[in-house]
Amino acid sequence: MTKYLLLKHYRGAPAAVNDVPMDRWTPEEVSAHLQYMDDFARRLEGTGEYVDGQALSPEGMFVRYDGEGRPPVTDGPFPETKDLIAGWMVIDVESQDRAVELAGELSAAPGAGGRPIHEWLEVRPFLGAHTTTTD
Repeated sequence: MTKYLLLKHYRGAPAAVNDVPMDRWTPEEVSAHLQYMDDFARRLEGTGEYVDGQALSPEGMFVRYDGEGRPPVTDGPFPETKDLIAGWMVIDVESQDRAVELAGELSAAPGAGGRPIHEWLEVRPFLGAHTTTTD
């Protein structure tokens, strides 16, 4: 089994097919999207492939080590920047092919108008993981 991180970019990835920002969705569309995500995670819990996942707030800060004392903190990430991570999911699967299959399925979460978003998801194996593909 290999762990993969599936990253949902709010900005920074190629544009989704149904590229309407979530802040312009109706409450029903947001609920349908979140339900899809919950149902997807619950199904993967049943197969033993789900590890964890969370949606992320757009607010945050940058922190770094700067010698002794309190580390410096600055605002960020900034909404106007190119990249903003909306959430993530960790899966533990048999192969890279399975990770790609699941990411493709997750990309079909509904968005505006109830239509699938077809968003691009970043799929990254954990460092040190040995990926396998099948033809």
